[in-house]
Amino acid sequence: MTQRTFAMNPRFHAAIGEAMNRLRTSDVTGATAAIQHALAGRGSMPSAAADSGTQSGDSPEAPPARGLRAILQKLRQEQASFIHAPSQGDTVTEDERDRENFRARRFQSAVGSLAYKLYVPSDHADRNLALVVMLHGCTQSPNDFAHGTRMNVLADEFGLIVAYPVQPKSANAQGCWNWFDPRHQRRGAGEPALLAGLAQELASEFKIDRNRVFVAGLSAGGAMADVLASTYPEVFSVAGIHSGLPHGAACDVMSAFAAMKGNAKATAQGRSPIRKIIFHGTADATVHPSNGKAVFDLAGSAQGTPAEFQTDAVINGKRVTRSLIGHGDAPALAEHWLIHGGTHAWSGGDRSGSYTDATGPDASREMIRFFLEA
Repeated sequence: MTQRTFAMNPRFHAAIGEAMNRLRTSDVTGATAAIQHALAGRGSMPSAAADSGTQSGDSPEAPPARGLRAILQKLRQEQASFIHAPSQGDTVTEDERDRENFRARRFQSAVGSLAYKLYVPSDHADRNLALVVMLHGCTQSPNDFAHGTRMNVLADEFGLIVAYPVQPKSANAQGCWNWFDPRHQRRGAGEPALLAGLAQELASEFKIDRNRVFVAGLSAGGAMADVLASTYPEVFSVAGIHSGLPHGAACDVMSAFAAMKGNAKATAQGRSPIRKIIFHGTADATVHPSNGKAVFDLAGSAQGTPAEFQTDAVINGKRVTRSLIGHGDAPALAEHWLIHGGTHAWSGGDRSGSYTDATGPDASREMIRFFLEA
């Protein structure tokens, strides 16, 4: 098979270099800010911004950690715990473009609480409903993600309840789902337990069958969607992963960097039994496209040895290689849409949202088609 080399975003290199320099000088706060800036796909950041978390005053400082291993351990210890008291930054704001059936809500459980927005079609009482949990990418909000993906428009067409959880800044300063943190990679704890609990509560409220409960996400949200596919296959029947990474690709912030560059550690955690549809662009300079292929390959290995089919087409101005695995005439077990020239953006999205590309296949519509065809 011919291998391609994908260019690395120089801004991402700069951000990693800045983080390492700050770690060498024991500036854990500045390194954390630089790391989160890089994970958001922004590259290096001004010194003032990275130093904004530094406390001033006359109190003596603790002795600096010695050695890179000690510094990284301190960095891990200082990461925010997900279980927290709601703060002002953990709420979801209403948008002037919202309709009466798109409103902010909060989920409460023993694991913690989570703000989210919920879209409910006006005629939902008379329809056979399905549920889609949409996980935004870093720096995005439920409003932004809803507008960029146009999922609420499809909700009216197909009878979908759509939930948009928000990752609070108290859990991750850039609003990223913590897919790379072992505390949020297993069932029964952290973000997976909270998100699965939300899905179960909504499915019960709207009387939705388990086989019609789906999850989808972009970037960090796509990575968390794959975590949920592995940890809660009895809750989510199908997953959509756009520009994401496989479950278990990283175990800390430094291995997250490696995974995003295409050097993910070998993992079998992503071998979930549920169906998956994956989208990734060949020109994605934030999350290397080999990650999308890894999700697809793991999906296939979890299903035994299904036959694989591949087609090429030009869709809405982009050349697309579409790979499918399955058995006979049954719905595909997994689909992989490789978008040639596609960047780190939701394919076929609306320009009113961030991280969208109006060209290429309509990822939202294709995901819903794949979700409902089982």
